[in-house]
This record gives sequence, structure tokens and C-alpha cells, in this order.
Amino acid sequence: MSAIAVAAPSAPQKRLWIELGRPFVHPVFDLLIIGGGLSLLFILALRLAGPVALPAGALWTVILLVNSAHFGASTVRLYTKERSFRDLPFLTMGLPLAALAVFVAGVWFPSAVGRHLMALYFTWSPYHYAAQAYGLAVMYSYRSGSTLTVNDKRLLWAACLLPFAYSFVAARGAGIEWLVPSSAFPTAGWTLTRTMGLKVLGVLVFAAPAALFARSLLSGGRARLPMISLVAMVANGMWWVSFNYWDAFIWATIFHGLQYLAISLVFHVRDRERQGGAAAPWWRHAVAFYGASLGLGYLLFQVWPHAGPLGGFAYAHTLLVVVAVINIHHFIVDAFIWRLRKDPNARVVAAAAPSTA
Repeated sequence: MSAIAVAAPSAPQKRLWIELGRPFVHPVFDLLIIGGGLSLLFILALRLAGPVALPAGALWTVILLVNSAHFGASTVRLYTKERSFRDLPFLTMGLPLAALAVFVAGVWFPSAVGRHLMALYFTWSPYHYAAQAYGLAVMYSYRSGSTLTVNDKRLLWAACLLPFAYSFVAARGAGIEWLVPSSAFPTAGWTLTRTMGLKVLGVLVFAAPAALFARSLLSGGRARLPMISLVAMVANGMWWVSFNYWDAFIWATIFHGLQYLAISLVFHVRDRERQGGAAAPWWRHAVAFYGASLGLGYLLFQVWPHAGPLGGFAYAHTLLVVVAVINIHHFIVDAFIWRLRKDPNARVVAAAAPSTA
């Protein structure tokens, strides 16, 4: 998810020095679910209680209900979003065919294509999460009446990219290890440099958002960042810095998926109400969207991989290629469907929070 310039909604005449941020649904819901505050509480609980191993069945259920559904949500939103077929013809019609072609190449040529698809997926994912943190931070800033200059957005983007930089260096078999052969680095020197680099990046991941938040408060005027924007940036950083790379991949995907589902539901419901569906209660639009997303996610991750054995390919390898292709497709789709400039998304950002009574 990324955000592009949109006119900010008019701000109240009197603003608090520190503001939570104007919510889409409710301050608690927005802060915990969309902003990522719940993940911070979860990480704190892990630190206090020690590691928790979820039963395999429970983890599978969470992945299905959150992770798989969130991938389905991007596709459902693409095809239900106003003017998608007219404005995004390649995305709606050409990209699925390209994804199928890449899938076939990945299972047919595991060494030449398949392993690089996996490495691309593992490398690109943290960047995608950084883009979502940036998109949410900008959305809540606009929604809360802030006016971000070009320089403000550049600094915000740089701060949001730091967790990606951290994961790029920390990744095993992806990131820098994928793009630069290990033989290019002297073993002892590279290990020390990598360790020191991760320590510096680990500090900057949290120091940069805090500095930007303080700068926005001290600058006064309409350039203040709301608290939800700061929490979204800190949460993404915590996912990658507080866990090792592969544990981070599990938990970051779960909480990122929860964020994504929540904000997608908000935008879908607002779109449907604006397009003449206001007669139906908001929860019907939400249930229909989530049901379609969950069903599509199940087909993609639970059914599609069985196509491999039917063609004589190993199920495990087919599953890995499917996961990589779906993720890459998701990353590309998201780069377009969340734009704000001259888009119905802008109306949702500026609109008031709905009444759920």
C-alpha cells in the first residue's frame, strides 16, 4: 500500500499538541488493528511471558483467516473497485495471465526460475510492508488535517524504509545474500560488518520515526503527524527487529494481513455505500467482502498447489512457487489500487467516520 498526494480534509480550528488521529472506524479499533497497536501489545506479552508455540492447527487457522484472506482481499478489491477495468486494463486482465506464465516457468525450471521467485518474494515482502506503513502514516496525516510538504513525505518515506533496509541485511538466502554472492565477502569481515550494520539500523528503525514525530510537533502549523501514524511505523519496525528474520516473516505477515483486511474493509464499505448501497447495513458489505476474500484465499493457497502433482511436479515445490507468485501479484496490484490522486480512495480518506449504531 502506498499513498500519493491528495488534498487534506479541512482541520478543526483548534488542534491538540499531540493528536491520536482522526479514525476511520473508532479510535481504539484504528489504533489497535489498522495502526498495529495490537501487534505491539502481542510482542510485549511475548517478552514478558516468553516464547509461545502455537499448535499447528491453530497456526493454520490464523494463516487461513488472516493471511490467505488478505491476499484474496487485494484481488477482490481490484475487481470491485470503481473504474478498475477502464483505468487498469493490464492489472485486471493481463497480470493474471502473466502470473500463470511465471507459475508454469517456476515449477518447470525450479533451479533457474523457482528459487529466484522465492528469493524475490522474501526480499520484496519487507519492502511491501514498509510501503503499507508509509501509506497508512500519510493517510492518517491527511485525514487528521495535516498538510505534508514534498520534503515531509520524503523524510517519512525514508523512515518507513528503514525496517526494509534492516531485513535486507538480515535476510538469509534473500536480500543482500541473494543479490551478492557470499564469495564476494571475506567471511570474518563480512560477519562483523553485518552485525554492526544491523545494530545501527536497529536503532535508526525507531529513532527516525520518533525524530520525525517530534519534528512535526515542534514545527507547529498543519504538518503534525498523528499518533496512529507513528504507531504504524513503529509496529512495522518491531516486527522485523524484535524477531529473527524467519520468525518475523510469520508474525509480520499475520499482523500486516490484519491491518490490510481492516483498511480494505473500510474502503470497500465506503465505496459500496457511495455507489448506492447505503440501504443495506454496513456489516453486510463487510461480510460479503471478507467472505469473498476468504474463499479466494482458500482456493489460491489450498487448492491451486494441488495442480502441481497432477502435472507430475512435487507438491512441496509447487506450493512454494504458488506462494511466491501470489505474493508478487499482490505486491504489484497494491502498488496501483491504493493510489489517492484523482481516485475514489481520496473521498474515503476525507470522509467522516461512519456511525455503527
